[in-house]
Amino acid sequence: MASRSVACLLVFVYGTLKSGQPNHHWLTLPQNGKSTLIGKGKTSVKFPLVIGTRYNIPFLLDKPGQGNQIEGEIYEVDKDMFAKLDELEEYPKYYDRQQQEIITENNETLQCWLYLLRKFPDRMLDKPYLTSYSNTSEQPYNENYIESYPDDIFTDP
Repeated sequence: MASRSVACLLVFVYGTLKSGQPNHHWLTLPQNGKSTLIGKGKTSVKFPLVIGTRYNIPFLLDKPGQGNQIEGEIYEVDKDMFAKLDELEEYPKYYDRQQQEIITENNETLQCWLYLLRKFPDRMLDKPYLTSYSNTSEQPYNENYIESYPDDIFTDP
């Protein structure tokens, strides 16, 4: 793997930002900054990844050691793109972020930023744990959550 510039950050995406998913365009819009796909990876630590709402939004819950190793993609982003991702994830209002070890397809370990929920209702831990998120026609992602109230994000249909 090529050496990375000091001004760039590594971000691990596991949900709607992945290639082919509804928010991937955030990573490709030039006005948002720069991003380069480094490759696929998975968390070295297990986390619960759940669908927490009727809007088909994936939530990575801050319960390390519980759940599965989460599959996703690693991107190198500049500071402008990182700020745009913070905006999308409503950091620090809804999501928080932290660095985690991510294991690449080549078995290399990289420190990457990822977004997760620290505050959530305990009932979210009762939901099925995913290894990988994918938007489907049976349960499509819905951006109407933007118009919802904060507590609606944790409410099931």
